[in-house]
Amino acid sequence: MTTEQMTGAQALVRALENVGVDTVFGIPGGAILPAYDPIFDSAKLRHILVRHEQGAGHAAQGYAMVTGKVGVCMATSGPGATNLVTAISDAYMDSVPIVAITGQVASSLIGTDGFQEADIAGITMPITKHNFLVTKAGDIARTIAEAFHIASTGRPGPVLVDIAKDALQATVEFEWPVALQLPGYRPVTRPHSKQVREAARLIVAAERPVLYVGGGVLKANASAELKVLAELTGAPVVTTLMAKGALPDSHPLHMGMPGMHGAVGAVGALQRSDLLVALGARFDDRVTGKLDGFAPNAKVVHADIDPAEISKNRHADVPIVGDAREVLADLIVAVQKEHEAGRKGDYSDWWRQLQAWRDTYPLGYDTPSDGSLSPQYVIERIGRLAGPDAYYVAGVGQHQMWAAQFIRYERPGAFLNSGGAGTMGYAVPAAMGAKVGAPDTTVWAIDGDGCFQMTNQELATCAIEGVPVKIAIINNGNLGMVRQWQTLFYNERYSNTGLQPQAGHAAKRIPDFVKLAEAYGCVGLRCEKAEDVDEVIAKAMEINDAPVVIDFVVHKDAMVWPMVAAGTTNDDIKIARDMAPEWENGD
Repeated sequence: MTTEQMTGAQALVRALENVGVDTVFGIPGGAILPAYDPIFDSAKLRHILVRHEQGAGHAAQGYAMVTGKVGVCMATSGPGATNLVTAISDAYMDSVPIVAITGQVASSLIGTDGFQEADIAGITMPITKHNFLVTKAGDIARTIAEAFHIASTGRPGPVLVDIAKDALQATVEFEWPVALQLPGYRPVTRPHSKQVREAARLIVAAERPVLYVGGGVLKANASAELKVLAELTGAPVVTTLMAKGALPDSHPLHMGMPGMHGAVGAVGALQRSDLLVALGARFDDRVTGKLDGFAPNAKVVHADIDPAEISKNRHADVPIVGDAREVLADLIVAVQKEHEAGRKGDYSDWWRQLQAWRDTYPLGYDTPSDGSLSPQYVIERIGRLAGPDAYYVAGVGQHQMWAAQFIRYERPGAFLNSGGAGTMGYAVPAAMGAKVGAPDTTVWAIDGDGCFQMTNQELATCAIEGVPVKIAIINNGNLGMVRQWQTLFYNERYSNTGLQPQAGHAAKRIPDFVKLAEAYGCVGLRCEKAEDVDEVIAKAMEINDAPVVIDFVVHKDAMVWPMVAAGTTNDDIKIARDMAPEWENGD
């Protein structure tokens, strides 16, 4: 135990160093200013000055997702703190471990509507795993240790630490290590053996099982165990948007992504299954469609580290609370014992049907007849040329779905996106954080022209801090996914989805993304023809000393297919407009 006299602000910085933080994304301001003074002296902390607090939060997420460490963002009180809310909410929905540190007005002013006061602890209570308001300097070090423990254990998630300015300024006896005071916090990681044995019995007895894999498998670093279980059982695997790469896309047992824009084979597998083995998945509405029509004849084994998720949306016949890696390891042993006892599932008929769907309804797209650029082709070529070792970070909307569909993910964690919250503006700062966390790996942001304009100011941060991300703007001049819904469900009444000057105005680009990139100290490129795509991507790949932004001008009416319309069942999936699969094909 070491003790030392210092200010609360110095204790904060020392505690961050002691829990292993090396990077903080943030912006200083009045209430947090005392903390920025000792950051100036720290040899261990790299502070990256972002241009907007939302960017700090998403950057912390990207950093956390590629490093496996807790991401850290910092902001001042009031508007600084409230600007973090979107990123905190995003991290909460996607179970990303971040710690957000905010300054608060002096404790004597709390509750008086003081200048730049906002009750950020109250505001973020529903969207944090836990949060703290610290008003005493002596509590700072212990609170930081507790925050990092909570964020990174059990189901990961965001934790907020709000510290009053006078606590940062007061003098304190700093002690380390500290004893955690979390009497009610005991996440269960070891699954119940009886439940695991029952799950194994159901797997070998089933005729049409599916391993329904969610993001929890990636959070638990359980991809190797998943592959073993899949190959041991021979059951088909579907991986959700948040689990892309948990099983390689090229693996013969992999049926693809389920859900609203999932592969027909993956959707069909879930719908016709007699057993769903849900691993770290939460039966999200984007996967299930109309809930009462989802997998109507399936029993459910639901394994999750968060007991609140089990039977929340779909009743679990066999509930298993535990870490996905430990659940999978125990399930492998239990299935092996079933096999040794002569009980083994026969899924040959099931696979004949699955293969028929896979052969009949592969993912594809139409090339625009007017010679304009297909967005799917652009994304497919980026994936092919950048390869499986790159990180791909998507914004939200059509480009996100195409990035999920047309890039092949062969390793866990290669795809970062905002799944649960669907946050426009996620891609640029998250890619920045990913590149800071993995500086030797290529990072591509696949962004839309709408999303890009929400957080593109972080290009300045990337240029100044030497973070050479590559950003592909899929520029269709519209809020593409909203336009798709207007085409399909609102009689082509395009209310407020066009992002460019309308007919009758002078033809010019607002903004000109190439000029914008250059203004921010980045390299700006543009591509409008299919024959130029590979050359432009190759040029971007050669530039590694500056951020690169490519404006891919694509057809405005390209759509994401397949599609399950909101409020309908997965049986109503369409493979194109007014075209549905014949489900019994191949029986």
